[in-house]
Amino acid sequence: QVQLVESGGGLVQAGGSLRLSCTASGQIFGFYVMGWFRQAPGKEREFVGGVHWSGASPYYADSVKGRFTLSRDNAKNTVYLQMNSVKPEDSAVYTCAARAGTHTTIPSNYQWWGRGTQVTVSS
Repeated sequence: QVQLVESGGGLVQAGGSLRLSCTASGQIFGFYVMGWFRQAPGKEREFVGGVHWSGASPYYADSVKGRFTLSRDNAKNTVYLQMNSVKPEDSAVYTCAARAGTHTTIPSNYQWWGRGTQVTVSS
């Protein structure tokens, strides 16, 4: 069983930065994949980025590529989503998820989910 807890959301001005954290507990192996998703009101859940639990092979949605960066702190069992040059359209509830397997952008393929953290970008 894996438990995921997000933090770091809040209100930020357009062009600013925010760092989200996803702290994991439970039985996690290096081959697990961590994904970040977001969902704005009235919209479907959208893939943002994913990375192996080891920190290897990060990949991103085109909408955030070049602005968002995934990283990991081994000692803290935490994956970070650094959000730079944020835009109002980045406003959403951001949720991290984990799966045992290969990379995927499909939410239903992830087995464990956090509760999410709200990000609001003001213009």
